[in-house]
Amino acid sequence: MKNLLLAAIMLFATSAGFAQQKEFQLSTHILDVSEGLPAEEVTIKLEKMNPETKIWDFVSEKVTSESGRVNDFLPSENDNEGIYRFTFMVEDYFKMKNKETFYPFVEVAFKITGKNHYHVPITLSAFGYSTYRGS
Repeated sequence: MKNLLLAAIMLFATSAGFAQQKEFQLSTHILDVSEGLPAEEVTIKLEKMNPETKIWDFVSEKVTSESGRVNDFLPSENDNEGIYRFTFMVEDYFKMKNKETFYPFVEVAFKITGKNHYHVPITLSAFGYSTYRGS
């Protein structure tokens, strides 16, 4: 129960305490719910599906900050509509914590339409994860 309370507090704090950068349309963060803390130094790869070939094209790769965030994917001035995929490389993160994990990486596919900001975070533990469309 204590871990769930800490996770809820951290989720609120990381959501409320860090404004999204308006010059970018896409952001993410990772909350390690087993520790109740942001997951820092996790590599995240972003790819976009080519609508004609259905093949994933590399867009960029970034590393989470000490707050577990990456706020600067996809410049807002671009036409960013399409289907994207985040690949969160979590195995190295858990190795740094001296924990085994069932998931070497986590993939999350999502669709961007229009110019609104998209926040696609995950909550993470060594043997589970969840995602949602944040704000």
